[in-house]
Amino acid sequence: MNNSSNITVIKIGGSTLGETDSTFADIASLHKKGWKVVLIHGGGKEISKWINIQGIEPNFVDGLRVTDKKTLDVAIAVLSGKVNSEIVTEFQNMGVNSVGLAGSSGIIEAKQLDSKLGFVGEITNCNTEVILRLLDDGFLPIISPLALSIDIKNQIYNTNADTAAGFIAKALAAENIIFQTDVPGIMDSNKRVIPQMTKAQALELIETGIAQGGMIPKIRACINALEYVKTGRIIDGREAGALVTAFTNGNIGTRII
Repeated sequence: MNNSSNITVIKIGGSTLGETDSTFADIASLHKKGWKVVLIHGGGKEISKWINIQGIEPNFVDGLRVTDKKTLDVAIAVLSGKVNSEIVTEFQNMGVNSVGLAGSSGIIEAKQLDSKLGFVGEITNCNTEVILRLLDDGFLPIISPLALSIDIKNQIYNTNADTAAGFIAKALAAENIIFQTDVPGIMDSNKRVIPQMTKAQALELIETGIAQGGMIPKIRACINALEYVKTGRIIDGREAGALVTAFTNGNIGTRII
């Protein structure tokens, strides 16, 4: 386990989040000030779009997308090709030395989650050596949530990007993990943002059904990471300056400690 401090892992969606979104500008600014930032991105909407273009019928089991061979091929092309390259290009244009990496390039390892779901991986391990070297050399690593299979030879798995971010933050023993979302934070039963909560309180929200949908993997990833990471935050990435506010411990989103 690496004990590097001042590393922050940030999870963003596959595309920028809104008109007032200043995520990339915020990250560029923090990077230039010397913060060590690792970026993990998803790409679910973009994958869905390209699956439709290919005429592939989406198939879901218990709310989870089944990833057959054709769907996996699209996911690999979209995540590590289109989305990753576009994010890297945007940062390069801002003068930030950034490097795009597929999680499957030896960083994220996984086994098959469930044969019913096809090529969806359950993360078993994260290797941080390449990430740490890049950070030490002043680069911004940008990682897609693809994983190298440990159970089927020459196989790549698609994994949940929130889960991947949590595993990477934990393996890096990062100072913080921040999830960019399109909601103001974790809400209570009255739809009010909860500014701060413990791991136990966060779990309770899942168990009582108050936290739902895409918020569940974010909370679980936060809880998993907090074994070695100091704090986790879930913030509204659509808000201008959201990341800078989170970095300066401002009042934004939900903090899990």
